[in-house]
Amino acid sequence: MKLIDSLKKYYRRQVFIPAWYSIVINSNYIISRGISSGIKKNAHYMVGTMLDFGCGTKPYHSLFNVKHHIGVEIKNSAHNNDISFVDKFYDGKKIPFDDEYFDSLFSSEALTHIFNVEEIIPELNRVLKKNGCFLLTVPFVWKENEKPNDSVRYTSFGIKYLLKKNGFEIIVQEKKGNYLLVVAQLFNDYLFTAMPNIKLIKFFFTLLIIFPLTLVELFFSFILPVNKDIFINNIIVARKK
Repeated sequence: MKLIDSLKKYYRRQVFIPAWYSIVINSNYIISRGISSGIKKNAHYMVGTMLDFGCGTKPYHSLFNVKHHIGVEIKNSAHNNDISFVDKFYDGKKIPFDDEYFDSLFSSEALTHIFNVEEIIPELNRVLKKNGCFLLTVPFVWKENEKPNDSVRYTSFGIKYLLKKNGFEIIVQEKKGNYLLVVAQLFNDYLFTAMPNIKLIKFFFTLLIIFPLTLVELFFSFILPVNKDIFINNIIVARKK
């Protein structure tokens, strides 16, 4: 059982924080690598007591060197609501902590599932200490997921406007992926989801088809001109004024 648990834990890590060699087994390697590298690059902004908003299973925990990593989630039929990772559930409107409780905030791919974002961003600002940093990732191009709890995609201008409007200043803003990599990742995901939902079949399909295809896609993205008018994810660090 310990071996099986260890293998599951290792596989889960490679899904969210893929090493270079996990390209062999991760059909979403392009998007996963982009998000995790962006978080890792900016993880030093996260200090003290950190709120992980929309924490899920805290898949990026190992990237942070903070005193306390507190995860908040809403009860969601698309999640397993595993209380071993979630420290507190919230009601979808008010974050259950006092004003300026946290030294830093982190949220990855969560705001896209929130319909009342105009209520939530002020709440995030409220619980963050002055001059505290907010590390955020949000998608621009990706399929609907966690249905029906999927609300919005953010342009680089839209997310910047939303944060500035609610008392944050942008100190880091980066686009992950480019025109070619968007097309490549979407095509890979199309092929993967077209396969029968049987783990063994999907594993070998990824190994034999998607892995070599991804290598070709990455090669062409390296030698061809870069166009970031279309991209996969926003990586943002914002500071509370």
